[in-house]
Amino acid sequence: MADKQASPYRVIVGGHICLDIIPSIQDGPFQMVPGKLLNVGQAMLATGGAVANTGIALHRLGMPVQLMGKVGTDIFGEAILSLIRREHESLTEGMIVSEGESSSYTIVMSPPKVDRMFLHCTGANDTFGAEDVSKKALDDAGLFHFGYPPLMRRMYEHGGQELAALMRRAKLAGATTSLDMAKPDPNSPAGHVDWREILRNVLPYVDLFLPSVEEILYMLHKKRYEEMVEHHGSEHIMDQIGPDLLQELSSELLGMGAAVVALKLGEHGLYMRSTAEPTRMENTGRYRPEHVKDWLGRDLLVPCFIVETAGTTGAGDCTIAGFLSAFIQGLSPEETLIRAVGTGACNVEQPDATSGIPTWVEVTSRIASGWKQHAPKFAFSGYHSNMHGPATVYHGIGDIKT
Repeated sequence: MADKQASPYRVIVGGHICLDIIPSIQDGPFQMVPGKLLNVGQAMLATGGAVANTGIALHRLGMPVQLMGKVGTDIFGEAILSLIRREHESLTEGMIVSEGESSSYTIVMSPPKVDRMFLHCTGANDTFGAEDVSKKALDDAGLFHFGYPPLMRRMYEHGGQELAALMRRAKLAGATTSLDMAKPDPNSPAGHVDWREILRNVLPYVDLFLPSVEEILYMLHKKRYEEMVEHHGSEHIMDQIGPDLLQELSSELLGMGAAVVALKLGEHGLYMRSTAEPTRMENTGRYRPEHVKDWLGRDLLVPCFIVETAGTTGAGDCTIAGFLSAFIQGLSPEETLIRAVGTGACNVEQPDATSGIPTWVEVTSRIASGWKQHAPKFAFSGYHSNMHGPATVYHGIGDIKT
């Protein structure tokens, strides 16, 4: 199905989009002091956000995708559209251009040997609403994916009513629905809303929920997350996360209504739990699995493939693109996770978000060639490994098939 003409339906990717402005900062002392001129090199311009990253990755994998982000009628908006057109002219057809609004941008300050700093303007993302997605677009969508609502004001205000309305419209239109998140800035309004309430309102209309484990731990158990950060001394807390916590978080999310929960684990791979309720899995829209029973009650983890890392920008978004591509082509849960982490691994071989993504055939061939995986870094008590073709999948104790 990697041929764009093979499916009568499009994959819509909506949500957050921005322009990344990345000045080149050379070696040497770099300190931002009021009144001081700092010399930097040429700036690179790139699109950022879920719409650009996941959408362009899907396009590169050969999926029939339509991008649906919101920009203003300003120079930054023109730059975003121009960069998207470089990938393919058709990708701007569904973009929303709002008269008089400003476009979102991020200035990425990345001095050598210093943590990156970001200056971000949310721009037109804050006014994105359910009405921005037309009924016709949803009627033509096989899958509707939405990304980064914590960076879009209308999506998290009032208990997430606008986000719930949008996902409900997509669900009623018959699309398979998918949702990705971003970690809320604790100092922003998004960091002070009740994300548990929002997820309760939204997840009944989400078939595939694909956040990172850090994001969802912050949203569901903020105090616990903060204690882990304090104990570790940084926000890099993956070494403190094991199978018990993954099962706990995914169980909560399935209980809120999602059919499939896939938690991104960064360099540790991808973890998935799915509902055991046949009626919920059958109600997963136009791309529901042909063999529903194969997706019921699954508990799987796939480690990352071994690559030389050039950058991690967009790795999670591209992993999602691989997951969605496999799901809409009817692959098994094991094969879906393997293709997802394979796509993410291709991404990190390049410093930007999407140029490392090859065709679907190339990803599949590379996996089939015996591409090596990292050893699991969790203590898999009660898990067993299974060679699924050339790759290893770890199954939970409730997921061993005889």
